[in-house]
Amino acid sequence: MVAVDPGLENLTLNITQEIHVHASLAKTFAALLEQMGPLNAGPDGRPMRMTLEAWPGGRWFRDLGDNNGHFWGVVQAIKNPTLLEICGPLFMSNPVVSNLQYRLKEVEDGTLIAFRHTAFGLIPDDHRAGLSEGWNHLHEAVRRRAESA
Repeated sequence: MVAVDPGLENLTLNITQEIHVHASLAKTFAALLEQMGPLNAGPDGRPMRMTLEAWPGGRWFRDLGDNNGHFWGVVQAIKNPTLLEICGPLFMSNPVVSNLQYRLKEVEDGTLIAFRHTAFGLIPDDHRAGLSEGWNHLHEAVRRRAESA
């Protein structure tokens, strides 16, 4: 057996985004919880059937029915309507730990969401390549939902 050292830079991930929403803090935070939970859908539009228990220690998971599914993370911190932080493997069935942070603040014409996804572990290249597209899709859906509320 040969051990391969992938290098520290290949074991880490850091994605940051800012999403400007023309809606109040309360509407934007509510839209975020709905979109990450029961209204979640993949980039192809297929419903994801996600559950987000919006309290400290609450689970975020994909429910496939009949007690089947995928654990994505746990709510590490929540301060309605300004902070949601989740820690867990997310969609990766690898030795990976991720931290998601959504920090919302009121700005002159709405709400600014500062998003950060950091991860450490064996992150497959195909997951790494699709992450920005997936987060962009989710964040655009949050923006649309909040602005139409």
